[in-house]
Amino acid sequence: QVQLVESGGGLVQAGGSLRLSCAASGSISSIIRINVMGWYRQAPGKQRELVASIARSGSTNYADSVKGRFTISRDNAKRTVYLQMNSLKPGDTAVYCCNTVAGTEYWGQGTQVTVSS
Repeated sequence: QVQLVESGGGLVQAGGSLRLSCAASGSISSIIRINVMGWYRQAPGKQRELVASIARSGSTNYADSVKGRFTISRDNAKRTVYLQMNSLKPGDTAVYCCNTVAGTEYWGQGTQVTVSS
């Protein structure tokens, strides 16, 4: 079993920045199976979409809509993945959820990000 706990969401004006964190905890046998960790978001009335992902090796992947503005990183020793979000736009408003697969797919509870114009 893996638990993912996000933090760092909130309300920010357009052009501002936020940093999300997602800490993984659970059984060692599950934690060691984690390779890719990712951030997804879902806005009201829209489908959930992948924002960014990062492998244990450090290899990253970004949605086109956030390239150049968002940066994903991870601290393997702390079992934590971060999402630095800069130049935020109202269109970035969504619930952001952390995701990983360790045999089974796991999701965090989500954190709300609201960008005002």
